[in-house]
Amino acid sequence: MAAVLNSPSALPAPAPIQQLHHYAYRAKDAEETRHFYEDILGLPLYHIIQSDHVPSTGEYCPYTHFFFRLQDGSFIAFFDLGDDQACEPSPNTPKWVNHISFRVDNIQALQDMKARLEAHGIEVLGITDHHIFHSIYFFDPNGVRLELTAQLADEFQMLQESKTAHARLDEWTARKQQWRRDRAAGKTESLKPQRNDRPEVTARQ
Repeated sequence: MAAVLNSPSALPAPAPIQQLHHYAYRAKDAEETRHFYEDILGLPLYHIIQSDHVPSTGEYCPYTHFFFRLQDGSFIAFFDLGDDQACEPSPNTPKWVNHISFRVDNIQALQDMKARLEAHGIEVLGITDHHIFHSIYFFDPNGVRLELTAQLADEFQMLQESKTAHARLDEWTARKQQWRRDRAAGKTESLKPQRNDRPEVTARQ
């Protein structure tokens, strides 16, 4: 009976996931983080949870968990564990890979935020042209890489993009399987995608 209940056909359909509720990071210092997100980025501090024990695991770890609200009702949240330690970057991942992107209304808003960040002494990379959107990049006080994005493509263009996404990912997966076989055979060439969507970008020497 259990096998029947656990078969894919017997499972309920996925519940509609409406939006991001929150994304949580470790913060070195709650007030330093509040100043950055509330006073500079303009995200209001909205909710705080404090406890000595972690509800999900039961382990002892005193913390302050605090949330900043975005316009759509979602949050970015942080844990201050009271030890002045920031989350260390992953040793096997470039710093530009892991990041969170917030959407702003238009290019003017992006330019305004770039000026605002730089006036507060924050180093900003960009404006970077990604064709379907433009972005700026910077780090928060905890070493979290952030992106502000102004969307250029409309809903129709994004719908057209979605129609080829699975096929392109399938092709990448096939190439990666071949790359794994080549690596096992002693070949050391890096895996490259089947298509370069950014031919105008060249490696900086």
